[in-house]
Amino acid sequence: MPRGVGEVTKVFYKGSTDDFIVFVESPQDLKAWQADHSIPLAQVVNSFKIMVTHKHGAQGPLDGASKASLENEFGTSNEDEVIKKILMEGQPQTVMTGERGGDRNESMGPRQGHPTA
Repeated sequence: MPRGVGEVTKVFYKGSTDDFIVFVESPQDLKAWQADHSIPLAQVVNSFKIMVTHKHGAQGPLDGASKASLENEFGTSNEDEVIKKILMEGQPQTVMTGERGGDRNESMGPRQGHPTA
């Protein structure tokens, strides 16, 4: 059964030392937060994890950003402050994710080897 199909919205920030990405719930939530900072970040950000692409652009492989890379680029390792800067100065992008297939329970039925008596 295919899973994982849908839109994903991310904010891409091209830095001088690296490229950073933060995932958000929707473009509408991001615009609302940009206009009104009293909206809690928890309602806007999908995950409080800052991703780094190692200068491979918005489509590059994603790794978690280290405190050192945040300090080098933004002058702080405070993730909340960095996320706010990325959301304000980055470029929002919405992409479709591909479907993932796979069995959900390998122990069911004929897929599992049966012992012989």
